[in-house]
Amino acid sequence: MSEQTSKEIISTVTSAGDITISIATVPMPTPSENEVLIKVEAAPINPSDLALLTTFAADLDSLTVTGSGDDTVASMKVPPALMEAMTPRLDQPMQAGNEGSGVIVDAGANAKEMIGKTVGVAAGAMYSQYRCVPANSCLVMDDSTTSAEAASSFVNPLTALAFIETMKMENHTAIVNTAAASNLGQMLVKICKDDGVPLVNIVRKAEQVEVLKSLGAEYVVNTSDANFSENLVAALIATGATLAFDATGGGNEGKLPGQILAAMEVAATSTAKEYSRYGSDTYKQVYIYGGLDQSPTILNRSFGMQWGLGGWLLTPMIGRIGMEQFGKMRERVAKEIKTTFASQYTQEISFEEMLQPENIKSYVKQATGEKFLVVPHK
Repeated sequence: MSEQTSKEIISTVTSAGDITISIATVPMPTPSENEVLIKVEAAPINPSDLALLTTFAADLDSLTVTGSGDDTVASMKVPPALMEAMTPRLDQPMQAGNEGSGVIVDAGANAKEMIGKTVGVAAGAMYSQYRCVPANSCLVMDDSTTSAEAASSFVNPLTALAFIETMKMENHTAIVNTAAASNLGQMLVKICKDDGVPLVNIVRKAEQVEVLKSLGAEYVVNTSDANFSENLVAALIATGATLAFDATGGGNEGKLPGQILAAMEVAATSTAKEYSRYGSDTYKQVYIYGGLDQSPTILNRSFGMQWGLGGWLLTPMIGRIGMEQFGKMRERVAKEIKTTFASQYTQEISFEEMLQPENIKSYVKQATGEKFLVVPHK
């Protein structure tokens, strides 16, 4: 290919206490013998992307935008209490975008056969017009699959599938999931329905209940209902779920993980023959895998002594699952990308639009049903 340039999104935390998001122009990358060059056509903004883009906690009230076109720069203040944690990245321009998709336009000597293929990839720096990645990291799609359809082929689909693997590995038989009307939550509903896994879905709005019911979800409970706790216990008794994945990190004023554990304990003791001062002998586990709620996680310990609360992250979980099973998970995603693993987006935005105040404030909210798709060549 002739010498060209590529544009990319850059996030920088400055020593002055600001975080800036800007557009950089860089030389076109050149693939090595085992790499491919992807013309990136679509990349979603996932909650995990906000760690780089806005540090999750940037002060939106201080948001200013200067310039236009490729010279657009968005700037926000970083809370002083967070600056010490930002020390390793001070004044270092960092590329963003965990995953995306596009068409392979060039390849090294060992991957020429992939030229022209539409692929999904989770290699970081995907808010780029062109991206070089190892050929074996690409998930090759069917010829009828578009880049927009393939854009979210890693983070949400593989997380949902890894929930099932976690359940099996840790000897549980059913799952609870919060923020269940999200793209990931809807995928999990479809997977569990197809695989025969009992699933309890927790949402916070009546319309979200209807969305999941329309997908075939059997157990959907709404935190906004006055009888939420009773409904949750009933669903747990019906399913026997003792494993939960919480996307909020709190939810319900920080109480949701504890409410789930307490409801699991009530369900476990509902058929107990004898009283125990230590609670039931049923082990109950809640994993926090997201931070939609930045408030403290509150535990009112009313769930005995057989319980666990911990963090869950996809990458180390893949190591536990093993590459053979992980390969099967990837194959399933590619096969079902238009059905089970289909994603919906509310807006498609360019790099410049990505830096506009109204869009930043929208995607930082991480609101269910408001997912943005970045289109680098728009």
